[in-house]
Amino acid sequence: MGQFILRRTAVMLLTMLVLTFIVFAIVNLEPNLKKTAIQEVGSRTSPEEIASWLEKEGLTGNLFGRYFDWLWDIFRHGSLGHSYRESARSVNTVLWESLGTTGVLAAVVFAFMIPLSLVMGVLAGMREGSIGDRLISMLSIISTATPEYVSGILMVAIFAFSLSWLPGSVSVDGFTAASITIPVAAIVIYGVGYIARITRASMAEVMTSQYIRTAHLKGVSFPSIVMRHALRNALIAPFTVILLQFPWLLTGVVVVEFMFNIKGFGWYLIQSVETNDLFPMLAISLVSVAVVLSTQLLSDIGYVLLNPRIRVR
Repeated sequence: MGQFILRRTAVMLLTMLVLTFIVFAIVNLEPNLKKTAIQEVGSRTSPEEIASWLEKEGLTGNLFGRYFDWLWDIFRHGSLGHSYRESARSVNTVLWESLGTTGVLAAVVFAFMIPLSLVMGVLAGMREGSIGDRLISMLSIISTATPEYVSGILMVAIFAFSLSWLPGSVSVDGFTAASITIPVAAIVIYGVGYIARITRASMAEVMTSQYIRTAHLKGVSFPSIVMRHALRNALIAPFTVILLQFPWLLTGVVVVEFMFNIKGFGWYLIQSVETNDLFPMLAISLVSVAVVLSTQLLSDIGYVLLNPRIRVR
């Protein structure tokens, strides 16, 4: 297991270097740099003034050298650079604030989405072909086919505008139970169907396995078969899927955060791209890549630990 973790960690770090360099190279293309310089210096500046500003900001020279200088500042000083749009605050400050906001949103989403989807999947899979299975499968397909912005708009139209039960956006003062209800519901509705379908398929496969038939023949009660024998093996596949929801929640809630004025990670990403803010875009890409690769590593480790039939070679 130790060698497996070391190998996967080495591959993860190498992948991070490659991906972040690609993003760094795209962000530092000449049109992007000129656009940033014009925004800072003024639209009526000469090419010489633009070149002078870029040189002063350290945005000229060898691409590889600037990339490793950026990484060295991160490892040595923990600095992710500075923002041209919000010069009063560092990228570190704004990034961690936005991550904290998205973290609260993600925690509430997970608290509802994971138990609901697992219960739905287990109930559907333990009696394959039953009315309950077909009903839950149909609801899961409808859920997966309904993007967050569709359900979000519908719920805002019904509960915020027509009934006036809930606010249509999150106030600048922060989350409240009422203001976060529609954003959380929109994300849960979209995510619960996929996990439920994976759980249902895994549970249905386990329930037809040989050891389950043997337990039936020995007279073990159906609840005991489900709880003691089937459930653990059935949750191996959903475990991996659940962990992979973390990067989806981190970068996939962009539309929801923008719709409901939530100053989270997705909102910060949109603002940085719109204003061509170089270092925030690089910091966001670094965090996104790190989260995606870390959750994949954790899912692989968890899969090995949960499934005794797998041997690490």
